[in-house]
Amino acid sequence: TIRPLSDVTPLQYSPDGGADRLTFTPTDFIQVNDVVAQKMVRQAISLLDIQPDEEVLELFCGLGNFSIPLARAGAKVTALEGDASLVKRGRENAKKLELDIRFEKADLFKDHADADWLKRSYDKVLLDPPRSGAKEILAGIAATGAKKVVYVSCHPATLARDAAVLVNDYGFRLTQAGVLDMFPHTAHIESMALFERD
Repeated sequence: TIRPLSDVTPLQYSPDGGADRLTFTPTDFIQVNDVVAQKMVRQAISLLDIQPDEEVLELFCGLGNFSIPLARAGAKVTALEGDASLVKRGRENAKKLELDIRFEKADLFKDHADADWLKRSYDKVLLDPPRSGAKEILAGIAATGAKKVVYVSCHPATLARDAAVLVNDYGFRLTQAGVLDMFPHTAHIESMALFERD
């Protein structure tokens, strides 16, 4: 567990380069390459092609890096995250920015067949899982009825594994994919893929 050695002064950043600022602490996870991270958020929002009042399910939402821009674009966002402190921070950020986002704590590596949030239908899904990927929640994503899924990944191998499941088991088509060089001069890249179905 990481603990600050002294009082923590809250910090702020813009998730997409716009006017909205998210508050975070040094122990919260954020992307440190803000230029590429902001491009990544704008690209994800563009791929989802958000229309007013669409229902969007966001998985592994952290403190609202995608949630805030999604809501600002007009989506009705349900955002799920396993870390309670990040959920709290997300709620605080949404309240401060006067955005109505439903942040909930959920362990997305467990079966959620009976979860209230999974019994609702969604137009679109955005997920940004850790390196282990999102295989445990793919059936839930398929069950939402969503026609578009944007999958942001920090590990191409687990994205490829999960893409095969979305395409072969759940009838999605991989329609766009690309990479972002989040950490130049290293082997680390971020990948993004758009899946669609009729």
